Amino acid sequence: QVQLVESGGGLVQAGGSLRLSCAASGSIFRINAMNWYRQAPGNQRELVATITLGGSTNYPDSVKGRFTISRDNAKRTVYLQMNSLKPEDTAVYYCNADIQRDVSDSRWYSYWGQGTQVAVSS
Repeated sequence: QVQLVESGGGLVQAGGSLRLSCAASGSIFRINAMNWYRQAPGNQRELVATITLGGSTNYPDSVKGRFTISRDNAKRTVYLQMNSLKPEDTAVYYCNADIQRDVSDSRWYSYWGQGTQVAVSS
């Protein structure tokens, strides 16, 4: 089985920073894209950062220039550095990854973490 476990959430004042981590474990042959999503109460889940296996990144305008996604393939871990946080960044942040579980199985499976709460006070 595959697990994604997030850490690093918490309460921070506006203008502050947080670094989220998400570690993948279990039956994993290769991890393709790794993503961070967030969901605020009453809102749909939205994509906030993507990093491909090759290291290409993409962000929506709402976080561009403030958030940075990175990954350590040896540790099977993805990070989200969040700077200049705003109250509207308050949400549960979820890690997501596309994983190939075995060399003999070419299919990719999408896995989700349990989420970590980020709260930004004004």
